[in-house]
This record gives sequence, C-alpha cells and structure tokens, in this order.
Amino acid sequence: MIRVMLVDDQELVRTGFRMVLDAQPDIEVVAEAGDGAQVVDLLRAHTTDVVLMDVRMPRVDGIEATRRIGALPAERRPRVIILTTFDLDEYAFAAIKAGASGFLLKDAGPAQLIEAIRAVHSGDAVVAPSTTRRLLDRFAVHLPDAEQQSAAGALAALTAREREVLHLVARGLSNAEIAGRLHVSEATVKTHMGRILTKLGLRDRVQAVVFAYETGLVKRGQSGA
Repeated sequence: MIRVMLVDDQELVRTGFRMVLDAQPDIEVVAEAGDGAQVVDLLRAHTTDVVLMDVRMPRVDGIEATRRIGALPAERRPRVIILTTFDLDEYAFAAIKAGASGFLLKDAGPAQLIEAIRAVHSGDAVVAPSTTRRLLDRFAVHLPDAEQQSAAGALAALTAREREVLHLVARGLSNAEIAGRLHVSEATVKTHMGRILTKLGLRDRVQAVVFAYETGLVKRGQSGA
C-alpha cells in the first residue's frame, strides 16, 4: 500500500482527494492536515510514503513544511508532491528547491493524480523535465550568484559523459531519447543518471534539472529540439 498524507487548508479539497485515493486498491490516506504546522507531528504518528502538499496555507505554508520534511531522517522522510493552482507558480519552484519531488496542478484529473502518486512512490519525479524547464526559464534569473558558483563547483565531480547526460535531461529528453541521441542503451542512461544523482546528492530528475540551471549547464530558453 502507498500511504498518503493530505495537507490542504480547504477541507472540501481534502475530502475530494480522499474519495479519489481511497477508491484505489494500492493507495491509503493515513492522515490529513489543515496547514504545514501539523505535518511533522503527524509524520511521527503515521508512517507516510507520499505527502500531497498545498502551497498557500495559513501559519506554515507548503514550502516551509517541505523544508521541515527534508530535515527528517531519511527512513522517515516521505516524498512530497506540491499542489499548485498555476502552471508557472513561483511557489512551486521554491518548493522543488526545498526538496519536493515535483508539483501537480490542483485541477489535474483523478487519473493524473493517481499516476503522480505512484510515480513518486516508485522513486520517479512527478514533473516532466519540460515543465520544470518552463518554471526555470521564468525564475532561474533570480538564483543567487553564490548558489550558482557553489553548484558549478559540484559539477566538476561529473565525467564528460555524465555532464552530457545531465545536459540532455535538463533539456527535457527522456531516457529513451537520450539513449538514441548518444547511441547507447536505455539501461546505460539510467546508470549514468543514478551516478549523477549520487555524486551531486540530488533526489531525482527534477532536482537535477534545477542543478543544471544553477550551474549554467543549460541556458534559459533552450529546448530539447
């Protein structure tokens, strides 16, 4: 079972999500919270795999709550899906920076919501790299210079091929597309991606795309074409 926590200040929204999720044979809603202040305490009481986190909430918002989750020991740290109203919401970008595995629009259909939860639980990212890139195209200009320099230094840990793979990931290509571009197997691309995440201390492809923009490896406006 995938154990899910719902965090949203609107009870009606939580009720709708619960009805959808509890109808699935492999998903169980184990807890609910009306704002981010309750999240860490609830995680101590309820073993949770995935948190559906609203961004705008009273007292403690979704960004700060995501940071608090990120500070938990790895064995008790669920993955976070940020729920946002707008496709290009600066709060969603900040939440990904805070450690979320991606974001989902609140008007997503039930099938998309369920697919996102299963994807995150399996270790993948909810957000397609192309969608993340649109966020970064808008907000990467605001990244602090010191943060960019620090990220650029970490980039030196990658081999030339790993940098190439990271560049293509950040431009929105799938593993299959990267394999075709580099004339290697998809399994080889997955191996490279795993090493990239390990070396850079990143959680998933979403954070890898953020990293690529921080270092200037991918410039604003570049596409996967």
